[in-house]
Amino acid sequence: MPYTSRHAATPPTRESVDQLTGATVIEFGTPWCGHCQRAQPLIEQALEDLPDVAHVKVEDGPGQRLGRSFGVKLWPTLVFLKDGKEIERLVRPGTAQSIHEAIEKIS
Repeated sequence: MPYTSRHAATPPTRESVDQLTGATVIEFGTPWCGHCQRAQPLIEQALEDLPDVAHVKVEDGPGQRLGRSFGVKLWPTLVFLKDGKEIERLVRPGTAQSIHEAIEKIS
């Protein structure tokens, strides 16, 4: 699954995330967040040509259980999972290279 430009209509549950297989990047943020908007081209660039890395975009905010279960405090936060286990995390990534390096750890 390549880069996803839209937030999931219904966020996954923590239980379903913990059961994921393979490499997954969960992106927490909101459509109106300036930091999130600036990071989109970097995330897209890092994920291009990586069809085996799933990208799940989750709208976060008060009362959103998935973000709280991961301890998300700032947006965007990228959580890099391998078989449902967190391997790496980036908060407000500044370069596509930093995202790509994190992806290498789960690929």
